Amino acid sequence: MASAATASVLAPPSVLDQTHNLPQEDQDALKAAVFQRLHPRVYLERFVREEIRPDGRAFGESREAAVNVGSISTADGSALVRLGGTTVVCGVKAEIAEPALDAAGVGFLVPNVDLPAMCSPRFRPGPPSEEAQVLSERLNQALVASGFVDLDALCIHPGKAAWVLYVDATCINYDGNAFDAALLAMVAALRNTTLPQATYNEETHRTTCARAAPRVPLRLSPSTPVAASFGIFDGKYVLADPTAFEEPLLEGSVCAVLGAGGAVVSLSQTGSVLVASADGAERDVLAECVAAAQRRRVDLVRAAFGEE
Repeated sequence: MASAATASVLAPPSVLDQTHNLPQEDQDALKAAVFQRLHPRVYLERFVREEIRPDGRAFGESREAAVNVGSISTADGSALVRLGGTTVVCGVKAEIAEPALDAAGVGFLVPNVDLPAMCSPRFRPGPPSEEAQVLSERLNQALVASGFVDLDALCIHPGKAAWVLYVDATCINYDGNAFDAALLAMVAALRNTTLPQATYNEETHRTTCARAAPRVPLRLSPSTPVAASFGIFDGKYVLADPTAFEEPLLEGSVCAVLGAGGAVVSLSQTGSVLVASADGAERDVLAECVAAAQRRRVDLVRAAFGEE
């Protein structure tokens, strides 16, 4: 998207020489794209001065989210989430294992996120990146803190057998804010998950699953955890749901995970959350971000799951 803020900026002569035969609209778009790549911060500054972002959103406006469940037939539960240009697919696979010695009546929840090289040029092939590992840990903390999955209900027989839920999310297209998209995908996949009815035989010490019996949905909390992230740019602007272009330019960020009624499940920040007001005074925007996250949760839960 080009605007008056970038119309007067010219690309290097070597690029311009190749654009003479293009329609004027295409020439303007190419000039803006070249300038965005060479001078990303200045490019974003020119937009925010006009009180708009490069993708046309207002500062506090989040991207639309779309959720599709049950798309992976080989998984016990699955979901595909699109948050703007960010797309995450999540599958849940259940296995039976022996419970931990210090938690004999509790099952396991093992979330994991993969950020493969195919989703963005910023990621490299090979083992999981540090960013993916940190993201997986944050998602695990959010799911555990929210109590969304009743881990006690995953126990088949105390001390002998319990379900292990492997919740694997893969980003197939990255355009920023992977945490919000991955959490929504995991929640949707868990809501879609069903398990076979399993029983443990104390005589044979074996666990069997009834194939003919109806599968059982997970016992979940009615408090669906939803995340909303914000970035601080130029010490003045709070940008909701930042894109991959905006993220590297942010000085600080806030992420709120909320449950039913807007209750705060977890709250994290990086960098400063002080923003300069029009009169030059600084204000802490943490409370503003939480309030905006509460409104965002209402909209997301209604749109994705048909709940209030």
